[in-house]
Amino acid sequence: MTAARPHRRQVLKATALAAGAAALPLTLGTAAHAAAAPQFLHGVASGDPLPDGILLWTRVTPAPEALPGSGLGADTEVRWELATDKGFTRIAASGTVTTTAATDHTVKADVRGLAPDTLHWYRFTAGATVSPVGRTRTTPAADAALDRLRLGVASCANWEAGYFSAYRHLAARGDLDAFLFLGDYIYEYKTGEFCARGSVVRPHAPAHEILTLADYRTRHGRYKTDEDLQGLHAQVPTIAIWDDHEFANDAWSGGAENHTPGAEGDWAARVAAAKQAYFEWMPVRPSIAGTTYRRLRYGKLADLHLMDQRSFRSQQVKVGNGDVDSADRTITGRAQMDWLKSGLSASDTTWRLIGNEVMISPVALFALPDYILRPLAKLLGLPGEGLAINTDQWDGYTHDRRELLGHLTANGITNTVFLTGDIHSAWASDVPNEAATYPLSGSAATEFVVTSVTSDNIDDFLKVAPQTLSLVAAAALQASNRHIKWVDLDSHGYGVLDITPSRTQMDYYVVSDRTRKDATTKWTRSYRTKSGTQQIERVYAPVR
Repeated sequence: MTAARPHRRQVLKATALAAGAAALPLTLGTAAHAAAAPQFLHGVASGDPLPDGILLWTRVTPAPEALPGSGLGADTEVRWELATDKGFTRIAASGTVTTTAATDHTVKADVRGLAPDTLHWYRFTAGATVSPVGRTRTTPAADAALDRLRLGVASCANWEAGYFSAYRHLAARGDLDAFLFLGDYIYEYKTGEFCARGSVVRPHAPAHEILTLADYRTRHGRYKTDEDLQGLHAQVPTIAIWDDHEFANDAWSGGAENHTPGAEGDWAARVAAAKQAYFEWMPVRPSIAGTTYRRLRYGKLADLHLMDQRSFRSQQVKVGNGDVDSADRTITGRAQMDWLKSGLSASDTTWRLIGNEVMISPVALFALPDYILRPLAKLLGLPGEGLAINTDQWDGYTHDRRELLGHLTANGITNTVFLTGDIHSAWASDVPNEAATYPLSGSAATEFVVTSVTSDNIDDFLKVAPQTLSLVAAAALQASNRHIKWVDLDSHGYGVLDITPSRTQMDYYVVSDRTRKDATTKWTRSYRTKSGTQQIERVYAPVR
C-alpha cells in the first residue's frame, strides 16, 4: 500500500486523523546456491504438536531450475527421521515421501505414535544431501497437570518492510514450547505498494501482485529463505493461522478489497491457489473444513481454539453503517461459531485460549450509555455500540460478538483469553459485556494483541518518529474505551505469553529498527489476567 492510499488498516488511518527498488533475481537464495544434487534451501519446520504426534515440513530443490512455483523438477524421494537425541542414535520414527512438482516439491510427514511431552530432533535426506536439523516437542498427555506453558507470539511480517529479527530473538530464548503465528505470514502486494515510508528494504518475489498458484508458491518460497525465519522454525513447533494477506487485503468469503474481479481473475480460483500454496508451504494441518480453524491442547492447563475469520465472513461495511449489528452478517460463519461455542463449553482446562485474527475488543468513538445509544442508533441507522473505527474487526460484526460473549457469560465460562494480531499495534484489554457501561457491566474475557513483526504502523504511515503521536492517540482511544488498558501504536516486535494455573501474562518486546538485520530487542510492557477475574492488570517485569 502506498502512503497516498493507506487502505489496509482503517484503525491506523482513523487514529492518525484523531490525534520502488528493482526486484532481485528470483534465484536469490534458491537456485543461485543449488548444485546438481538436491538441496534443502528453505529450512525445516514442525507444527501442530499433539501428545502422540508432530507434523514435519521441508522443501527440497531437486535441480537448479526447480524454483518455487516453477512447476519444474523431477520426482524426488525424501527420507525423514525423528529421534530422541541430537545424534540420531535413538530413532523414534522414520519414513520416506516422494515429492513432485505437483506439491511444489514441499514435503510433509504427519508422524504419529510418539511419546507425549518428549523432545525430538528431526532431519530429511535426499540422495546424499542432508537437511539442517530441527528440534520439536510433542505436547503433554491430555490429562497431564502442567505448571507452565510458554508461547512466542507474532503476526504481520511484510518482507519488503524489513528484516525478521524478531524471529531471531524468539529463537534465541530457548524457553518456548511453541511459536504461535496469528496471521499475515506473507503479503500479497506488488513490490513497493505497501511501503508507507516509501522505501523497500528488500523486494518481493515475484515483483507483481500475487494471483496464481505459481505466484503464491514463489512468494512463500522467498519468505522461507530468510535465515531468522528458518532459525525459529527449526527451534520450536509452529502453530499458525492465516489472516487476509495470505490471500488479499480485507478478504471476505466472496472477495477482497485488494481483488478486482475480471482484471485479476476469479476470486474463488485465487483463494483456492492461495490455500493450496499455504498448506504446501506451512507446517499446518488443515481442519476438516479445509481451513485453519482447529483445536490443540496442552494437558489440563490450556486448550487453544484456532480461528479462520476470512473464509466464511460477510463483506465489510463502511464505518458508521448500522448494518454492523445485523444478525444476517457473520465473521465466523454458523458452523465455526457452533464449533467454537461447543468447544468452549466442553473445555475442562484451566485456560481457554483463542487464536484470533482480528481484534474482538470494541474500539469505538463517542460511545454513550447503552440505554441511550441503542434507540438513538436505531433511529439514525448507526451502529448500536458506538462509531467503530475499523469494521474489518469484530466491531463490524457485533451480532456474532454478542452471541459469543453472551455464551461465555451465560455458561459461566471463565479464563478465556483472545490472542490477536492484524493491526500492527500492541493492545491489552478487557473484553467487556457492554463497552458503554464498563466497568459496571463487567468483562467476559481478556485480549492481548501483538504488534507487527515489520508491517507498517501509525508512525510509518505518518512518516514521523516513533512515539511522536502514539501517546496522544492512545490517550484518546482509552478515554472513549475504558476497557482498553494499554496501547502501543508505533512499535514493531513480538510477545511472549506465559501461562500458569494462576495467571496468563503477556510480555511485550520491541525491536530497535526493523530495517536493520542486526536489530536488538528490549522488553517494553507486561500485562496479565489472573485466574477467575476476566480482567487485565499491569505487571512491572517480564517473566524470567
